[in-house]
Amino acid sequence: MAIQVQPILAFKDNYIWCLINDETNHCIIVDPGEAKPVLGFLKRSNLSLDALFITHHHWDHTNGIKAILKDHSAPVFGPAKEKIAGVSNPVDEGDTVELNNWPITFKVLAIPGHTLGHIAYYGDNLLFCGDTLFSAGCGRLFEGTAEQMLDSLNKLSQLPDETQIYCGHEYTLNNLNFAQMLEPNNVHVKEYLERVRELRQKNLPSLPCTLSTERLVNPFLRCDKTEILSRVERHRGKKFDLPAEAFAYLRQWKNNYK
Repeated sequence: MAIQVQPILAFKDNYIWCLINDETNHCIIVDPGEAKPVLGFLKRSNLSLDALFITHHHWDHTNGIKAILKDHSAPVFGPAKEKIAGVSNPVDEGDTVELNNWPITFKVLAIPGHTLGHIAYYGDNLLFCGDTLFSAGCGRLFEGTAEQMLDSLNKLSQLPDETQIYCGHEYTLNNLNFAQMLEPNNVHVKEYLERVRELRQKNLPSLPCTLSTERLVNPFLRCDKTEILSRVERHRGKKFDLPAEAFAYLRQWKNNYK
C-alpha cells in the first residue's frame, strides 16, 4: 500500500501535511491552520478525509478545523493537555492512532517545550512534529522550559536514522545560515545549505529531512558537541554548568539572529 505525503502551503511559511493512501484515495491532514487551501486540495485531488491530526494549539495549526469539518466528517486527534476547539479524540504519550484501511499505526509522543502539551505523530518512519523540531533548528520556548524542550529533542533524536521529518514551517534556510555561523567548518552543514538553496530557488520545499542528516547539521541536537558548546561559551563569555543552560542560551541567541 503506497503512502505519499504532500505539502499544502498556508500563510507565509506554514506547511499543512496531507498523507495520501494511493490505493484508496483517502487521506489524513496534519495541522490545518487554514481551511481554504486544504478544501481546495481535497477537491482537486478527489480525496476522502479520514482524520485530522493536530500537534499543538497555536492558531496557525488549528484555525482551519471548524471549516473543514463543515465539509467533511472526520475524527480530530489532538493533544490531551491542550484545549483545542474541534478535537474529538484527545491523545497523549503512549497512545496510538489506528484508522480503518490505513496501513500505518501512529504512536503519539509527548514533546513539550514550544507549548506545554505539544505532541508528535510517528509511524512507518514518518514523523509529524509540528513546531518542536525543525530542519537545522527547533521551536521557540513559548510555554515550556529549556529542560523540557531539550528532553523532547533528545526523545525525537532516538528515532531511527531514516525517519522522515515533517515539521510545520519552511525555516530551513535561515536555520542553516545560523548553523553555519556556529560551525563554519562543518562540511555537512555546507553541503546541506547548498542543496536547500537550490530547492528554495525553485520554490520547492526543503522538507522532509531525515534524522540522520539532522544529527549532523542541527545545532540544537548537537549542544553536547565540543564545537557547538565551545562556540556558545565563547559568545557568552563563560562556561555552562548544565546542558539545559547551554541549550537555553543557544535558543535565545537564535531568537535574535537575522
